[in-house]
Amino acid sequence: MRSILLAGLALGTMIAAAGETGAFAAEVKLGIAAPITGNSAAIGAQIKNGASQAVEDLNKAGTLKGTTLTVTVGDDASDPKQGVSVANKFASDGVKVVVGDYNSGVSIPASDVYLDAGIIQVTPASTNVKFTERGMWNTFRTCGRDDQQGAVAGAYLVAHYKDKKIAFVHDKTPYGKGLADETLMVLKAKGVKPVMFEGINPGEKDYSALVSKLKSANVDIVYFGGYYTEAGLILRQMRDQGLKAPLMGGDGMVDRELVAIAGPAAEGTLTTFPPDARKNPNAKAALAAFKAKNIDPEGYTLYSYAAVQVLAKAMAETGSSDGKKLAEWLHQGKPTETVVGPIAYDKKGDITRPDYVLYEWKKGADGKIDYTGNELTK
Repeated sequence: MRSILLAGLALGTMIAAAGETGAFAAEVKLGIAAPITGNSAAIGAQIKNGASQAVEDLNKAGTLKGTTLTVTVGDDASDPKQGVSVANKFASDGVKVVVGDYNSGVSIPASDVYLDAGIIQVTPASTNVKFTERGMWNTFRTCGRDDQQGAVAGAYLVAHYKDKKIAFVHDKTPYGKGLADETLMVLKAKGVKPVMFEGINPGEKDYSALVSKLKSANVDIVYFGGYYTEAGLILRQMRDQGLKAPLMGGDGMVDRELVAIAGPAAEGTLTTFPPDARKNPNAKAALAAFKAKNIDPEGYTLYSYAAVQVLAKAMAETGSSDGKKLAEWLHQGKPTETVVGPIAYDKKGDITRPDYVLYEWKKGADGKIDYTGNELTK
């Protein structure tokens, strides 16, 4: 029973507070908004798996006494318009709390719908600074921000490539360009100028013209702001044209599909991502639950699990599923123990202990290329 309680966030001791402040409905609807289809479907699966497992564990543990969380999934397909449609449907269906979206370009417009509907939104993966910078009460994340991971990436580039030729490429999305801009700001502050700052059109298959331009500039490293699909294609085409410069990017590239697309070209890639949550002692019981289903909770899986945990903690403490009451409690900055470690929020809805690590994708003893365990210290 203890392991089940841990998997459900070890909230059992907090339920008394809920009883003093009011009763829950018998059922509270939790929406999961993610790209179930489209170019980011692999990470959409992470978000769905993580949040769904958290709800299952929490319900099994009876954490919210007399109340069951039920899951409804909305496919935003990484498209802002579809994300808004999902948000409107959630609102009309009586969804009270939302985990999602993935893409910042979807989360930002969807959050406006949730605000009007009084729904609290916790994204496990949207890192664009704007998401929590608009003075809205309903936006939270369990991940860090682009200015934070941009600082880590920028510091590395300054330290290792200050006198080299650095190219910046981005996919023109709020996430991709935003991350590239934040990383570039670090370089500019140190007097480092890139030789290129180029935008691409996501969804294309042929980036040979871009690669030719990079090759002509004789670049030493390429910083890419975007997602794993385009990153994998650019990597493969760089190597096909004989360009050996490493590719560096952010959390949107962190999925094993990067290797499936790029093949051997993925080796040597550098990415910023939070510390591997699978190594956190708090995740032990959750890891067992995922293992039983043959799911590797990589990437943002556990950050999605944690999003449900912070929502459940707020519900247990307030005895309510009202969005504003939950947000008010979370904004107090009291920590919640989650599978990724303790999470506490500032007044904007950002976590107070942001941390990013730089990983190098390497070939392991099994011959597979992965980022796991390959943290760079400097």
